[in-house]
Amino acid sequence: MSGICGWFGLKDGSKQTIEAMASALSRSDDALFDTLTGSNGAIAAGKPGSIASMEGVLAAISGSPEFRDAKFETLAETEGAAHALAQGYAEHGASIFERISGAFSAAILDEGEGQAHLAIDRSGICPLAYSFKDGVLVFGSTLKAINRLVKPELNRQAIYDYVYFHMVPGPESIYLGLHHLLPGEYLSFRDGKAKIGTYWKMRFIEHEKAPFEVLKAEFLSTLLQSVERCSRGAKTGAFLSGGTDSSTLAGMLGEVTGKAAPTYSIGFEAEGYDEMEYARIASKHFGTQHHEYYVTPEDVAQAIPEIASVYDQPFGNASAMPAYYCAKLAKADGIERLLGGDGGDELFGGNARYAKQRIFSLYDSIPAALRHRAIEPLGARLPESVALLRKAKSYIAQASVAMPGRLETYNLLERLGPANVFSPEFLEQVDTQNPLKLLEQTYHGAEAKTMLNRMLALDLKFTLADNDLPKVVKTCELAGIDVAFPMLADSVVAFSARLEPGLKLKGTKLRYFFKEALRGYLPDEILTKSKHGFGLPFGEWLKNDKTLQALSKDSLGSLKKRGIFRPEFIDEITRLHAENHSGYYGTLIWVMVMLEQWFAQHHD
Repeated sequence: MSGICGWFGLKDGSKQTIEAMASALSRSDDALFDTLTGSNGAIAAGKPGSIASMEGVLAAISGSPEFRDAKFETLAETEGAAHALAQGYAEHGASIFERISGAFSAAILDEGEGQAHLAIDRSGICPLAYSFKDGVLVFGSTLKAINRLVKPELNRQAIYDYVYFHMVPGPESIYLGLHHLLPGEYLSFRDGKAKIGTYWKMRFIEHEKAPFEVLKAEFLSTLLQSVERCSRGAKTGAFLSGGTDSSTLAGMLGEVTGKAAPTYSIGFEAEGYDEMEYARIASKHFGTQHHEYYVTPEDVAQAIPEIASVYDQPFGNASAMPAYYCAKLAKADGIERLLGGDGGDELFGGNARYAKQRIFSLYDSIPAALRHRAIEPLGARLPESVALLRKAKSYIAQASVAMPGRLETYNLLERLGPANVFSPEFLEQVDTQNPLKLLEQTYHGAEAKTMLNRMLALDLKFTLADNDLPKVVKTCELAGIDVAFPMLADSVVAFSARLEPGLKLKGTKLRYFFKEALRGYLPDEILTKSKHGFGLPFGEWLKNDKTLQALSKDSLGSLKKRGIFRPEFIDEITRLHAENHSGYYGTLIWVMVMLEQWFAQHHD
């Protein structure tokens, strides 16, 4: 259990109320937490966490914070991180958040000055949600904690956005009036009004040059130091998918501990989904203590309700399932903390769409008049019967779409059409353009001039903070194990921000610098393999497994009654999955099943 919660501005709050909130930070009935109450504020921190009171200031912090100032770091080690936070606030005010590294969520309630401050870490590893109404600020690491004081009302726009993205993107939540802080954000609350600001934002330095060998030495040293910090104080192992990130961390974990690193991998008995071969290559190369588990359809059916229960809003990333079983495997082996490789793709240019969009961007170099008056009208008339002409037509059509909308041309909801998917009554209550507006806001608001770095900024928010980090953090919580992300250390992030775009993506070569810096350290087979990761063959298994079919049928049957989807569409998508494209349509079935499972676990 970890996290914080509390309120500010509530005059009649009680110790029982804050304890009720704190109990909602965890799924365990015997959860441990500390609480403090003041005249109009209260805080709680689930253990491991830290709270403190100092001259009318209540402070709470959770996660694994590191203070940049040696004085505060020493105080954190001797008196607790919350004492360091309170002392830092006394000396620097709310700017103390700028002086904290690592993963954390924090709250400062200054009753003397009548103000409160909240913040989360720069990558969004430790979430924090909030609500303010009638002069009262309520906050918590889980929505459930806030809902002990705030009556929840369903946010239908969030349901639409969930189907679009397969998660609910921040700052909104599944409940109206409940919002999440974004990475590097703070909230200041005074006189019943809240102000949101950023104490840190990713700023790309795009023209700084340095010799490759100098960059390589700095990168390897910085990452190794991060692995060493992340492995302190706990029996530590590593996820091992056989990709470049997890393999690198597994090797470095062995270096910093001086013994074979415990590594954990998940496999599937399904063609095209199993990458255990590469995990074994990495394990042999680094001499790790390797552990494997093959997930079955029965495992999936059993764990679906558990996975839905640990997320307090709908979450449809199917790779949460293998992440959970991997964490369970490590927990059973006595591991206390796992290292996750998340962040490497978003920092160093590892996603295939970066290369694809580079090819599409070449179209922009053609004069606009020629594109609009000649090429695009001609492209629209090209026949699709000839493969080469069909590809040319597709290229022109996609390249003509402005970024970042071009990234979503294959989005399943866009292709199916919202009117074909959702009921008319539901669509009347939502903005179907909202997902694109959210993408544009982040893409165009990035502190970057190149398309690549704007895409990286987009993925740091939507792919990492909104999706992959909750996937790993919450499934590890469900398994009862801690997780750390060495790639997301502030020093590694800062290094990537000043790496030239051409070193991240060289032509269409993904992760060029990263791979070249690790050439000779990682096996060649891993450096040249195509990206895959812990995917889940749910669509394939659903075709034949009776248990999954029954669970899916029951979930979709209940979902039909909620007035969100057209009942005919649910029947049609089930038929299309059974007849063809099981992986393609299976993804949407999974998203809908997990939505209904969330309703059953949390809302009903």
